[in-house]
Amino acid sequence: METVKHVLVYGYGNPGRQDDALGNEMVLKIQDWLDEHHLRCMATDSNYQLNIEDAEKISQFDIVVFIDATKEEIHEYKFEKLTPQEDKVEFTMHAVSPSYVLHLSKKLFNKQPEAYILGIKGFEWELQEGLTDNAKLNLEQAFQFLCRQLAGWALIKKNLPIGMLSEDKC
Repeated sequence: METVKHVLVYGYGNPGRQDDALGNEMVLKIQDWLDEHHLRCMATDSNYQLNIEDAEKISQFDIVVFIDATKEEIHEYKFEKLTPQEDKVEFTMHAVSPSYVLHLSKKLFNKQPEAYILGIKGFEWELQEGLTDNAKLNLEQAFQFLCRQLAGWALIKKNLPIGMLSEDKC
């Protein structure tokens, strides 16, 4: 029998740099969705960047979804499973990578949650608040996808439109 998963959705980015705020904006949308569906087995968090202290936080969950804006040449978003990486330097504007935080969780707390990165394509990175219109469209596509993922982990039917998901509580 499947058990309900305890999930952390962790977005990061700089809201003062246009589309770099995609991770933070997703967390706001997901928190509203979690509240609406009374999903107490799930939590959200956001910050400007990941820090080594986040290893302790993620060690308390079964699944962690990191969300960040990306400049990569992808369509709307990409969703990939992470593996722990000892090398903390990646091509990112943030202090440490999600893979390095995962590595620290395993090394320091002997816990390694199942972890994913949801990269949402952004377009503009100037010192200005507010997402571009194209980034907003990508955010909505990624939101629809992530809600279905979360519903599956909460043992709610996966293939329903997100407005029709049951109000089962985890």
